Formats: sequence, C-alpha cells, structure tokens
Amino acid sequence: MTGSAGMDRDLLLRLPKPELHVHLDGSIRPQTLLELAAEMGMELPSGTVDGLYETVYKETYEDLKDYLRSFRYSYLVMRDPESIERVSYELAVDNQREGVRYVEVRFAPQLHLGGGMDYIDVFGAVSRGMDRAKREFNRRPEVEGGSEPPFEYGIIACSLRYFDEELSDYHGSFLKLHRHTDPDTIFGLASLELVGAAARARDQYGLPVVGVDLAGAEAGYPAAHHREAFAKAQRCFLKKTVHAGEAYGPESIFQAITDLNADRIGHGTSLFNAGAVSDPTIKDREAYVEALAQYIADRRITVEVCLTSNMQITPSMEDLKDHPFGRMMEHRISVALCTDNRTVSRTTVTDELLRAVRTFRLDLEDLKNVLVYGFKRSFYPGRYSEKRSYVRKCIDHIEKLIEPVMGGGRGQRF
Repeated sequence: MTGSAGMDRDLLLRLPKPELHVHLDGSIRPQTLLELAAEMGMELPSGTVDGLYETVYKETYEDLKDYLRSFRYSYLVMRDPESIERVSYELAVDNQREGVRYVEVRFAPQLHLGGGMDYIDVFGAVSRGMDRAKREFNRRPEVEGGSEPPFEYGIIACSLRYFDEELSDYHGSFLKLHRHTDPDTIFGLASLELVGAAARARDQYGLPVVGVDLAGAEAGYPAAHHREAFAKAQRCFLKKTVHAGEAYGPESIFQAITDLNADRIGHGTSLFNAGAVSDPTIKDREAYVEALAQYIADRRITVEVCLTSNMQITPSMEDLKDHPFGRMMEHRISVALCTDNRTVSRTTVTDELLRAVRTFRLDLEDLKNVLVYGFKRSFYPGRYSEKRSYVRKCIDHIEKLIEPVMGGGRGQRF
C-alpha cells in the first residue's frame, strides 16, 4: 500500500465491482419506503426523505441494536410479492448505476412471511425483481457485444441468532409453537427450517439461492446453536457466510469458522482486538489473534468488510484509520469491500472503495486485488466453468480501465 495516485471517483465508478454483503431491507430507497407506507396507511416517523434521514437513517448509531432498529419500517412495508419485487429491482438498478456487476442480496425471508406468502413466494419475488433488472442491463449493446461484463446476482438467506415474538408474526408463532422448548434450541430449529426452504427454492424452483447467513446479536447467542442447520447447508451444497466479530470478540469469528464451516465472514471487525478476547483459557491474547488472522489468510476465508457501517456502530472506533482493514491487507487476508446497507449507512460500493483508497493509501495493485477477491470468492450461481469465464471477463475489464492509469507496460495480468 503505497498511495492512491490516479484513483479518482470517476475511475472507481467505471470499474466493474462485486457486492457480497448487502441487506435488501437495509437498502430500500427512502422515497419507495414513503410510497409503500402510504399505500398501506402506515405512519412513519417522517413524511419526507430528509426527515427519514434525520429520524431513521442517521449518520451515527448508539450500537448494533440501535442500528438494526432502522430496519423495522422497511420489512413492514415489504409484505406482498409486488413490494418485495419492486425493492429488489431498485436495489439491482442502484448497483448497476455505479458499476457493480455482481451482487449477492441477502435478507431474512422470515420477516416477510404472511398474507398468503411462504418462503418460496418471498424468494421468488426477490428473484423476479433482480432478474428484471438483469435482463434490462444485459440487453445493452456494450454487454451484448462483449465489451463490458454482464450483470449477475445471487440470493443469500439470513437466519437469526436471536429473535423474540415482537419481531414478526412468523417469529411470534414459531416461539408459541415451541413454547416448551429451550429458546436456544428454538433459534437453531428456525435456522434449520430456513436452510431447508433455501435448498428447496434452489433445487425445486430453480431460484438462484446461493447460500445462507447467520446474522443478529452475537453476544450470548453463539454460533454453536446453529450447528445442525449449517451442517444441513453443507450437505445441500449451499455456501455459508456468517456475521461474526461485529459485536463480539475474535472468538466469535473462530466459532463461525469451526462450528459452522463458514466460507466467508461478515465484518470481522474485532479480528485483531486482543482486548476483546474473553475466553479465560486463552492466556496469550495477542498470540491468539495473530494465529487466527494467519489461519484465515491461509484458508482464504474472505472477510466482507463494511467500513461505514462498522464505524457507525463502534463508538470506540473514532477514526477510520483505526479500522482493522489495514491490518487485514498487511496480513494478505482475502477481503471484499461491501456496503452492508446502502440506505441505513448512506453509502455505495464506490463510496466504500474511495474511503479505503484514501484512508489506507491503496495503490492500483491493492485495488485490483480487493475487486478480484470479491469476484473470485463470490457464491456465483452457476457451474465453476461458468464462474471462471465470468470472473475472467470482469478481470479483463478491470485491467483495461486501470492500464492507462498505471502507464504502459506496468500493468500485471492475473
């Protein structure tokens, strides 16, 4: 990492980019939220876009729980196939407009069940919206002519570490149905059902459900409660990503890898935070986090880094320079820069890249590596040969755009 010469916003916009960690309900357009709420007769904290940014989608949040509260309005208005399809379509278009060529949209379908919709209906609505945007984009002459890579997408189903009866009608019914069962077991059962639905959506209905995720409160709700569900995901050949190290220490990251066989880690913000290690059996905390980082690097487990959202929910991180992204790069960890939530965090993939370039002084080689890691470590919904061909197209286009900036003969092919 030597500097950011030649990397302006225009170049970053034009570069083909992957987006591996973006939540659907955290990325709804504020105007769409206003319109859908009006159709439902639902009252919001404000009736204007500016007002929503003041009351719901704030610049800073107290903690992760405060951050997650901003989601409640979006999933309340996404309660029918038409609204879910609209929000999905708009998310795809918003990504396309800033050069994102591959996106994995994640969401908890449980939050949208009811009103005659089941899991398959929700997955299908998201797929229809994304697919409509994909068809429109890929009809562009430059895409059909092969001078630019096409737009592709996958769907990730999010399970929750914890939920209560007030979260949604589905969760209230699930808890009531299992009221004589230990809560930790209930959370695991809900994950098991979700994995079964995700596999069925892919295998019986041909929907591009590529993986499962575990999200929500980490502290007090360990990954082990969901071991059976993620073992089922493994048997069904679904890929696995896990929110870990976001609101709990490095042990949470280790649990995600060892208990759930995570292929990727969401956030991983506490990876190098030896002070956050709480296991009393770990005597040398500094050695532990270094060994964990080396383990992640060796196994090429990609960390989905979300700079802006991490800053918003981590009060102790006063300056972006304090973010562990820099140390991840120094340790040669496979990282992908992502938004987490475009609306809740008021950001785009281009914004995240620009912040990384300026703060951590990434050079063009660093930038290429981050983009390529994302494409290569995606859960692409196709055969490996198809993915390999697609990634090659994206890399070729990256190199074509970067070569003039690097100067004749200095670019390196991957």
